[in-house]
Amino acid sequence: MTKLMTRLWKQEEGQDMAEYAIMLGVIAAVVIGVIVTFANQITAVFTGLVGKF
Repeated sequence: MTKLMTRLWKQEEGQDMAEYAIMLGVIAAVVIGVIVTFANQITAVFTGLVGKF
């Protein structure tokens, strides 16, 4: 039983994948937040660009 617990405690497979998933989720939330916050300014920039062509 002790060997099993030691092996499970030291086993780190899959941990990296979970960390990357959390990091990706945080980055996505920040990007969405920035887009929502600056939506009017982004729209104005693209509207101005279209008007020039």
